[in-house]
Amino acid sequence: MSATTVENHYNEHHHHFDGSKSVFGFWIYIMSDCVLFATLFAVYAVFHTHTFGGPSAKELFSLPFVFVETMLLLISSFTFGLAMLSRTTGNTNTVNGWLWVTFFLGLGFIVMEFYEFHHLYMEGHSWTQSAFLSSFFTLVGTHGLHVTIGLIWILSMIFQIRKHGITPMSKTKLTYLGLFWHFLDIVWIFVFSIVYLMGAI
Repeated sequence: MSATTVENHYNEHHHHFDGSKSVFGFWIYIMSDCVLFATLFAVYAVFHTHTFGGPSAKELFSLPFVFVETMLLLISSFTFGLAMLSRTTGNTNTVNGWLWVTFFLGLGFIVMEFYEFHHLYMEGHSWTQSAFLSSFFTLVGTHGLHVTIGLIWILSMIFQIRKHGITPMSKTKLTYLGLFWHFLDIVWIFVFSIVYLMGAI
């Protein structure tokens, strides 16, 4: 098979790429992640009062700090939506521009979360201190790990779009990423409401 034939076969597959079936598969993955987070929320609900004489959520958490953190992630969901709208125009610079904005907002969220974890640890409140802190660090840390994976994914998409442009395959990959990113925003709303807001009351 000549190099030209191979290239034509690749271009034909690339042009007629249909990701509808794989989108359904990705929804199944999202549902499995729902089970994971539901389990972590259940564990936190059971252990959030088990401080073993240590500080409670009300004593540890700063609502204004977490509110700023929350707004960064929620705004990043909006800017990603703008990137999704821009892909229909075929303007790679606009799509990548909004993806970069989304990336830096998400990065700001992770930096603030890391600062919070570091501050708690330096104050002597590590995950080994109580069942409450163990469940807190596990729940919030798992969400933070997902956001970090999302940031790496965003960078990957930025470089793919820069190299190949807006293709049917890149549009489908952006759909996957959008499902993942918005899902993380929804999970964080529950984290903010259940862990931080109810903990401060």
